[in-house]
Amino acid sequence: MHPTGSSKRNDEERRLAMFSDVRSMTEQSSDYTTDAYALEAQGLTKRYGDLVAVDDLTLQIKKGEIFGFLGPNGAGKTTAIKMMVGLLSPTGGVVLINGQDRARVPKRSIGICPQELVLWEELTCAENLIVMGDMYDLPRTVTNERVRSLLADLALSEKANVRVSQLSGGMKRRLNVALAVIHNPDIVVLDEPSAGLDPQSRLLLWDFVRSLKNKEGKTIILTTHAMEEADALSDRIAIIDHGKLLQFDTPGNLKKTIGSGDIIEMQLADREKNEAVMADLKAVNGILEINEASGKITIRALNAVSLLPEIIERVDATRTRVSDISIRENTLEDVFIYLTGRGLRE
Repeated sequence: MHPTGSSKRNDEERRLAMFSDVRSMTEQSSDYTTDAYALEAQGLTKRYGDLVAVDDLTLQIKKGEIFGFLGPNGAGKTTAIKMMVGLLSPTGGVVLINGQDRARVPKRSIGICPQELVLWEELTCAENLIVMGDMYDLPRTVTNERVRSLLADLALSEKANVRVSQLSGGMKRRLNVALAVIHNPDIVVLDEPSAGLDPQSRLLLWDFVRSLKNKEGKTIILTTHAMEEADALSDRIAIIDHGKLLQFDTPGNLKKTIGSGDIIEMQLADREKNEAVMADLKAVNGILEINEASGKITIRALNAVSLLPEIIERVDATRTRVSDISIRENTLEDVFIYLTGRGLRE
C-alpha cells in the first residue's frame, strides 16, 4: 500500500516537531540566532538491514563556515552527506537547510563536487560550464560571466576552448570543482577536491575554497583524507567512525583533546617487532600513550627528547633497530588515531 498525501504530510510534521524540541533547547543560548545554521541534522540514521551505516548523527553546520568531515573508509560519512543534501532518504532523523525542511529547499541551493570526475570529455572547458549552467536555467549572460570568473579563479582561462580530453589530471580536477559552483549555490559539498593534485595546484584550490567562504559567504562541506588540508581549511571538524560522531570541534581544540606532551614517531627496521616493542615501552615513565598506524609506532610522551636514549635502548634489546625517528607536536592525524585506533587511509 502506498502512503497517501495526508500521511506524507503527517510524517513531515512529526519530523519537524521532533527537531523543534532540540532547537528550543539551543535557542535558550544567548548567542543563538534562528538563521545561524546552513544545515542541521538531528538523529540522522541509515540502516541497510542489520547494518547501521549512520547511527543517530546530530550536528549543526554554521552559515559561512568550512566544515570538515573526516572518517575512515566505510565510516558512514558519504552516506551521511548524501542524506544531508537529499541524495538519499534516511531511515530516521531530520535535516534542515537554512531553517527549512530539506524537502522544501530548492536543489539549486546546493552544489556537489564528487570525488569522481564528472565531465564531458569532448566538450571544451567553457562548454562544460555552459551546459551545466543551462541545466540550472541560468540566463546566458549570467552563465558567461560565471564561466569567465571561474576559469580565471582556477587558472583555466587559457584552456577555455580546449577539449577536456586534452587536459591534465589536475586541470580536470579544478574544472570538476568549477562545475559544482557554476549556479552560485549557498552550500558547496567538496568530496576529496584535491585528490591527485600537485602541491602548486593544491594551494591554488585551497585559495579558491577560502574565497568561496570569505568573498561569497558560502558554506563549505569538505571531506578529505589529507589531514593537512582539513587543518588548513576547516573552521570546525567532525570525526565519524562506525556511523557515530566521535568529536566535533575546531582543529585547535581537537588537537588539545589528546592531552599534553609531544609525539615521537618511530619506524623499526623489522616491523614484525612493533608489537613487542610497544608492549615493552609501556613501562617507560613519561610515556602517556602508544599507537601503531601504517607500520609506524606513535608515542605521546612528556619530555620526549629526554626519553629517546631509553626508547632506543629498549628497541635494541628486542634485536631490531630504529630506522627512522622524529619528534613533533600533536596533529589532526594523531587525534584521528587516538579516536579511531587506525590511520585515515586504512
